[in-house]
Amino acid sequence: MWTLSGFADEISPKLDEQIALLNKLGVHSIELRTVDMVKVLDFTDEQLRQVKEALDRGGITVSSVGSDLGKILITDDFAPHLERTRRAVKVAQVLGAPYIRVFSFFIPQGEDPARFRDEVLERTRAMVATLEGTDVVMLHENEKDIFGDVPSRVRDLLASIDSPRYRAVFDPANYVQCEVRPMDEAWDQVKEFVDYIHCKDAKFPVDAEDIGEVVPCGQGDGQWPALIAALKERGYEGFFSLEPHLGQFDAYGALSGPENFTRAHKALTSLFADAGMTAH
Repeated sequence: MWTLSGFADEISPKLDEQIALLNKLGVHSIELRTVDMVKVLDFTDEQLRQVKEALDRGGITVSSVGSDLGKILITDDFAPHLERTRRAVKVAQVLGAPYIRVFSFFIPQGEDPARFRDEVLERTRAMVATLEGTDVVMLHENEKDIFGDVPSRVRDLLASIDSPRYRAVFDPANYVQCEVRPMDEAWDQVKEFVDYIHCKDAKFPVDAEDIGEVVPCGQGDGQWPALIAALKERGYEGFFSLEPHLGQFDAYGALSGPENFTRAHKALTSLFADAGMTAH
C-alpha cells in the first residue's frame, strides 16, 4: 500500500473544502502550500496554529511544506530568502511535516546555468544548514527554468550537497516540459536521491511557444507505468503527492477544482491498481 498526499489548494482556497474532499477520496495527508490565498510561509503564528488544529480535526497530516523557497532569480538578494528559509523550518516543525519542498533558483533568460553553479551551491548549502538540529528534510523539485531542471544538473546538485537533509522530488511532468523523457533519460541519473513523487503528467511541447500541456497521470509522455513499476520493484515507501495542474494558474499555484482533483486522483489510483498496488 502506498501513501497519497496532495496540493489540496488545487481543490479550493478554503481549508475546510480541501479537507472535505481529501477525506472523501481517502487521502490522509496534504502538501500544504496555501490557504485562503496566503502562502504557508506567510502564515502568522496564529494562522499556523489554526490550520494545524483544523487539519488535526480532519485527520490530515502534513507530508511536506509546499514552500516557494528557491523560486527567486539567482541574481536576487539572498539574505531575505535565507530568513524565509528559517521561517520554513519553524513552520515544518509546528505542522509536524517531515519535508520542505524547495527549488534551485531561476536562471536569467538566455544565460548558461553553468555560470551560476557555484552561487546555487553556496545558497543551497546555507539553506540546508538551517535544518541542523532538526529531523526535517528539504526536497528539491525539478522545476522548469531553475538550475536543477534537467537530470544532469539535478544529479550534480544533489551529489554536490551530499546531505541526508537534502533529497529530491521526482516530477515526471516537469521533466517532460523540459523535453526530457523521465524514465529513459532522467530516472537512472537521479533515482538514488529520490524520496518523494509529484503526481502529474504532461505532453511534450510541440513548438517553442508551447510549455507542454499538463494532463492526468498516464495520459501524457511522463512514462508513468514505467515509473510505478520501478518504484514497486525498489520497495518505495515515500509519498505520492497529487499536483493536478488542470486549472487556471496564478501566483499561488493552480486551481484545478474538486472535479479535476478527483479526476487526477482516479487516474493515479487506476495506474496503481494496474500495477497491483493500493493507496491510502
